[in-house]
Amino acid sequence: MQHHNPQHLHQIGPSDDLRLEVSRRGSGPPLLLLTGEEALEIDAPFLDELAKSYEVIIPAPPGFGRSTRPDWVTGPDDIAYMVLDLVDDLGLKNIPVIGCSFGGWIAAEVATKDDGFISKLVLVDPYGIKTGKPTDRDIQDVWLLSPDEVMALKWHDAANGKRDLKSMPEDALTIVARNSESFARFGWEPYLHNPKLPHRLHRIKVPTLLVWGGSDGIVTPRYGEAYRKLIPDARLAVIPQAGHLPHIEQPQAFLTELRRFLG
Repeated sequence: MQHHNPQHLHQIGPSDDLRLEVSRRGSGPPLLLLTGEEALEIDAPFLDELAKSYEVIIPAPPGFGRSTRPDWVTGPDDIAYMVLDLVDDLGLKNIPVIGCSFGGWIAAEVATKDDGFISKLVLVDPYGIKTGKPTDRDIQDVWLLSPDEVMALKWHDAANGKRDLKSMPEDALTIVARNSESFARFGWEPYLHNPKLPHRLHRIKVPTLLVWGGSDGIVTPRYGEAYRKLIPDARLAVIPQAGHLPHIEQPQAFLTELRRFLG
């Protein structure tokens, strides 16, 4: 079941061609959630829990969900400014921000540009930096490997990642295809990172928690440690028996870390 409601398309900036789908879940103080490339968070038990304490605001990046994707948008560096415009439009101040995987990369880009609206930042297995030499494979190539190989690297238990696409309604399948195409478009070259981001992460001055799945084979905890070193005073929490999406594979352990950090 896709829970997209309540949602609407929100025009961003002066361009008529840029509209972001914004979903809201729960009630309480606002929290901004930037989902992973597959938006599995939308249907995950951890989000139901989060929505008991917060009004969770979930924008879909350009080309994801029902958001438009103008040709001039080329990656998370651009998308970060759209998130900042949305934050301004919605009058969000002093709020926690959680970014997962591709959404974690976007959240990191946002925070390097302006973290004035962020109370605390949580990055869950984000992409976005290159940690090794040019020839090092520090991010596994999700488009080169077979789907089975990707599943084995991405999940502690690959069964947790199985999706029954055959039973999905047509409109939900269209979104799955759109998300995957936009992810490839934004992450292809340079591969899932912004060479400038490591030189900007020192600008993040808000309390930051990196959460990593101990079994993440796409970007390993070692990659997480390299990320942590680039953000002043950031802390890294590694969750055992979880892969690239610890908040989905081990929701209770994730929520424990999250509550400890958010207070």
